[in-house]
Amino acid sequence: QLQLVESGGGLVRPGGSLRLSCDGSKFRYQSFTFHHYAVGWFRQAPGKEREGISCISSNGATAKYVDDVKGRFTISRENANKTAFLQMNNLKPEDTAIYYCYLPVKEDCTPMPGSPLPWGQGTQVTVSS
Repeated sequence: QLQLVESGGGLVRPGGSLRLSCDGSKFRYQSFTFHHYAVGWFRQAPGKEREGISCISSNGATAKYVDDVKGRFTISRENANKTAFLQMNNLKPEDTAIYYCYLPVKEDCTPMPGSPLPWGQGTQVTVSS
């Protein structure tokens, strides 16, 4: 498979936490594998376009966040296990969305234009009382 596999979503109450996983163990594109790429997390809420929320450099040294999640979400990766994570704390109802991870991404966390790599199925996060 070429796509990454997301997991860890679920139903939580406002203020709760979830940890999403992005499995890149089966990813390979030509001679490149998971650790060669920066990875981005994206989400798509009902009736809205998919938006980027965070990304992390290939070696994990640099992380970026949009203002809506900064201070609440933490992106990380374990290249030895070919996995990226998104720790989500203090969740709000507006965080409800399907969450995706994707590579390759640019320095601004947007998907690389013209990338042939597919999107995965995502994982559903629902924040509700």
